[in-house]
Amino acid sequence: MNYLTLENVTKTYGEKILFQNISLQISKGQKVALVAKNGSGKTTLLRVIAGQEAPEGEAAQVLPYREVRFGYLEQEPDFLEEHTILDAVLDSDNNIIQAIRRYEHAMLFPDRAENLQKAITEMDDLKAWEFEARIREILNKLNIDELDSLVSTLSGGQKKRLALAKLVIEEPDFLILDEPTNHLDLDMIEWLEEYLQQPGITLLMVTHDRYFLERVCDTIIELENGQLYKYSGNYSDFLYKRATRHETEGAELEKSKKLFNKELEWVRRMPKARGTKAKARVDAFEDLKEKVSEKRENSEVQIDIKGQRLGKKILEAHNISKSYGDKKIVEGFSYKFRRKERVGIVGPNGVGKTTFLKILTQEIRPDGGKVVIGDNTAFGYYTQDGMQLKEDKRVIDVVQDIAEYIPLEKGQKLTAPQLLERFLFNRKQQQVYVSKLSGGERRRLHLLCILMRNPNFLILDEPTNDLDIITLNVLEDFLMDFPGCVLIVTHDRYFMDKIVEHLFVFEGEGRIRDFNGAYSDYREIQKEREREQRREERAEQQKEREQQQAQQRQQQQKAGGLSQEERKELKRLEKQILQLEERKQQITEQFNSTDLSPEKITELSKELAVVNGELEEKEGRWMELAELA
Repeated sequence: MNYLTLENVTKTYGEKILFQNISLQISKGQKVALVAKNGSGKTTLLRVIAGQEAPEGEAAQVLPYREVRFGYLEQEPDFLEEHTILDAVLDSDNNIIQAIRRYEHAMLFPDRAENLQKAITEMDDLKAWEFEARIREILNKLNIDELDSLVSTLSGGQKKRLALAKLVIEEPDFLILDEPTNHLDLDMIEWLEEYLQQPGITLLMVTHDRYFLERVCDTIIELENGQLYKYSGNYSDFLYKRATRHETEGAELEKSKKLFNKELEWVRRMPKARGTKAKARVDAFEDLKEKVSEKRENSEVQIDIKGQRLGKKILEAHNISKSYGDKKIVEGFSYKFRRKERVGIVGPNGVGKTTFLKILTQEIRPDGGKVVIGDNTAFGYYTQDGMQLKEDKRVIDVVQDIAEYIPLEKGQKLTAPQLLERFLFNRKQQQVYVSKLSGGERRRLHLLCILMRNPNFLILDEPTNDLDIITLNVLEDFLMDFPGCVLIVTHDRYFMDKIVEHLFVFEGEGRIRDFNGAYSDYREIQKEREREQRREERAEQQKEREQQQAQQRQQQQKAGGLSQEERKELKRLEKQILQLEERKQQITEQFNSTDLSPEKITELSKELAVVNGELEEKEGRWMELAELA
């Protein structure tokens, strides 16, 4: 069953054609990812599909299946600022969700007992308790608490998590997700990944998370040069099939060029006979000319900027501590960075990772200990919130305000316009105002501005948000060869695994553990510890139950009585014993018959043995309970 059909859909942005006459079908249960370079129109296409924007073109059609409920997660969700978190996350037409909201509201404000009792009665009538427990689990997984707080107090990342929770709670038939992993910590991402893998979920999403693409998606569509290309399979399949397509198109382009030269010679002869065949050949030539003239936009970000030389002393933390009230961020942390170290930082949201980075760069003073920065250490700090770029400035002016050129390897220099071109801002785009840039383009410009200062110690706080996969690949290659130090906070597991050599693991209460290995290694060890802990907890629970049962039996023996369950069991045993004795009697009587065949005797003997075994077992249990009674 087709949940969605697009036909001849076009969308332009000013003079730029984002996509033209594209068509697409998505079936029930399909999990589709949309990938493209930043600024290509991914978010716009999602908005068209979700009905947020109208398609262009007379023949354009967006045809959702009429009975399908769509759920759309925007990059920057919009809530009513005066709503509480509870009102926002449970804002739904669903009767059960409305009942749960009234119950949760009554629990938050229990001063009116009649409201709480009414809400409990409604929950009972709708049998909503299981659903309420599931909502609690979702909110807990996404770290959404303090439900009476106002939406206006939330950060952009918290609003994104709130919108995701609302969407999962409502259980739409078709999920449309725009960068769902942004602002989630690693545990949340793994939970969401597991949720989206369910076979009943139909999905279309934009994401740069390559583990998501590998493990969740069965189809990838690429938006390139205004057209859609469809690839069946996951991320690995996409990489192979995309490379094959480009290779094939390259060969076809060579053939087209040869034919073009041949046709060009014919056209220049300007034949006098202009019959139907001749006109058709001229028209075909014009089409071929346009095809050969097309340039494939295969450009990638190029980064070969030379970092300043590091001194002997780079960055040292000596027994640093930091707390905010009762919350410990760092407690007694010491470390000396070495040349070319690449360190990842992991931990749940709110544990203090960004604060830790600011302590290392001396933006925040520690409560105890000290941070020593080497004389030659030059930080390049890519912040999570991005640069505060002036909206009325052109892209070229933003870069030239930092420097007119930057030194490269072997004494060469690169001017600001040339550097911008390497970051996929062509000369025309360099004149564009910052206010016109997409989220990914702003991120790319932010990264360029950091590198323009020629640092030798890069600190990257969530650098992968809103960057396309192509840019991420190039950034990864650059960081692998970067001659200075790299310290990274990221929720992108693929990026982390590829870049870092060891981790600073924030375990809470100010504890930071140095783990030697990649994120996947750490996560596998952590999962095994969690499994072992669960096994120990189950064993402990079983032991406690057995002890409770033993104590209960002792108490009953002293009291000379049975529990209610044991009295019921005693009655059941009496009935069962009576039935078994009757059956035993019946079998015994049949043995008195003189016309039994050997086969029947064998059958009755076996049944009698079974009956005797059951009778012995149940009589033994009856005697045990009778003694207690």
